[in-house]
Amino acid sequence: MRVDELEEIALRCLPPEVSEYFNQGAFAGLTTSAAPGAWDRLRLRPRVLRDVSCVSTAATVLGHEVATPIMVAPTALQRAAHPEGEVATARAVAATSSLMCVSSNSGSTFEDIAATGVQWWLQVYIRRDRGLTLAMLQRARAAGASAMVLTADTPVVGYKRNAGQPATDVIPAEHQRVNLDAIGLPQSALEHAADVGPDDIGWLHEVTGLPVIVKGVLREDDARMVAAAGAVAVWVSNHGGRQLDQSITTAEALPAIASALSGTGTEVYVDGGIRKAEHVLAALSLGAKAVFLGRPVLWALAAGGDVHQGGRAGVAHLLTELTGDLAHVMALAGARNVAELSPDLVG
Repeated sequence: MRVDELEEIALRCLPPEVSEYFNQGAFAGLTTSAAPGAWDRLRLRPRVLRDVSCVSTAATVLGHEVATPIMVAPTALQRAAHPEGEVATARAVAATSSLMCVSSNSGSTFEDIAATGVQWWLQVYIRRDRGLTLAMLQRARAAGASAMVLTADTPVVGYKRNAGQPATDVIPAEHQRVNLDAIGLPQSALEHAADVGPDDIGWLHEVTGLPVIVKGVLREDDARMVAAAGAVAVWVSNHGGRQLDQSITTAEALPAIASALSGTGTEVYVDGGIRKAEHVLAALSLGAKAVFLGRPVLWALAAGGDVHQGGRAGVAHLLTELTGDLAHVMALAGARNVAELSPDLVG
């Protein structure tokens, strides 16, 4: 099943407020709508007369061995897509030997997610109340998170245009931010800190002892800055087009950032509009070590299986099918493994 077909099914299953929340972008949604097309516009230059009798999609990210470079990005309100939310996603990710990044706003506890055996990182919003943030970081570390992903593109939350009531107003409180102990604190304590800077990369590493990835980078000078500040990886992302509208697409931003970090040992990841294997092939060829899926996972969670399977069937099918398609297009491009994917394949 194509990802766009999966989207159609999911949107029929979801309440309007939830489907709007999942798919909306900031303001006019220009960046969100442009993302898949930016990958489509890239053209591939396949090699010929290469032995592709055995093709492997196996990869390594930050020392984690995975069967696929296609991974799961952090998204909120997963329990609005399926009752088991992040736990169902984690089971699917574990079953496919992939990796997931868990949202700070997760509706499932870190402990329940970790119990699936999944490899996972924590996506971090630094709140105005840093004590609240620190408690969450320590809880994630104790539950088995193996990296911290500092989201750098949200000093404030980008404005959205809601056609009706916002989804966060109709979703049960127990489906949101369950790992943040904010009882008795004012709402302002939960707001994003607007003064986050490069020094916070070192702070995150110091208080958790874990490697720090910086997510939300679209400029090569910023990529070099965060690497110099101690980030072990840079995640090229525009937050699904949900922050600054008219931002550059990740397909456009990736080549310059990968080039800027070439030879430094800093890994590069990318998300945003990736919908098919050819997109993955192009991203890996342009320098990404892994790609992350956001909205497609939500659609698969909502549409992909009956409630008794926890939605994991849909997410597992998405990851398995897309990985199989990746192996197919790698063979067509003359690449036996991800190490043989290089920028000369895109032209």
